[in-house]
Amino acid sequence: MQPASASDREFHLSDREFDEIRRLVREHTGISLAESKRELVYSRLVRRLRHLALPDFADYLELLARGEPAELEEFCNAITTNLTSFFREAHHFEFLANSILPALEKRNAASRRLRIWSAGCSTGEEPYSIAIVLREAQARFRGWDVRVLATDLDSRVVAHAQAGEYRPERFEKMAEARRDRWFEPGRPGTLTASAALKSLITFRQLNLLHRWPFKGPFDVIFCRNVVIYFDKETQRALFGRIAELQREGDRLCIGHSESLFKICDRYQPIGKTIYQRVP
Repeated sequence: MQPASASDREFHLSDREFDEIRRLVREHTGISLAESKRELVYSRLVRRLRHLALPDFADYLELLARGEPAELEEFCNAITTNLTSFFREAHHFEFLANSILPALEKRNAASRRLRIWSAGCSTGEEPYSIAIVLREAQARFRGWDVRVLATDLDSRVVAHAQAGEYRPERFEKMAEARRDRWFEPGRPGTLTASAALKSLITFRQLNLLHRWPFKGPFDVIFCRNVVIYFDKETQRALFGRIAELQREGDRLCIGHSESLFKICDRYQPIGKTIYQRVP
């Protein structure tokens, strides 16, 4: 089906208004929207106009210009994309289990402390996958202080993740035995993350462009399929800040279509989209 022509649309989105939306998106989220995203922007924001009973995009932009935190949050939620699954890009979790955790068991033996950050956690499948790997290795870390921080810009997906409820079809790529061990029946038609998983994870809404209310250090950071929406300047700034939260030897996992080449020289590649912090 072809998108509706401008004359057939419920609301008119002018070039000036679209350019202003793109500017606001970059300012508040770091995402650089191409001209080709015009239909996506229209389809997502038109729901806000209807909800607020506004007559046009000009009035919506006036509302955003007033800087009301609640609507700016809704604006960011509407624009961001959340696509994820359990054990997505499985090689990262295999490397975590087979290489990173055994190394950390030795390196952190004195502190008995382990910290992992899932930056851009979406609806929670990534941090719960991390937590499963940690629980399956718990014999190594008995008596340790182990925590996973999971953050996302979109407050609605953070709430979804914190609830930990998923429909059965979300587990199609997970072995049944693993699913049944770590998830239990929830509300009708859902499975809920077990208390053992939830107890490892702290969920927080966080804009990566703003001040971070933590100092690290993080032994492992997952920042996957986040910076593909950022321009190079924003990517450099973000990974520079991430490097400040890690020590020599700490690990960073990024998305399959992402790279640190000419972006950040504070990491060296040690595997497929897996990096190690250098001095």
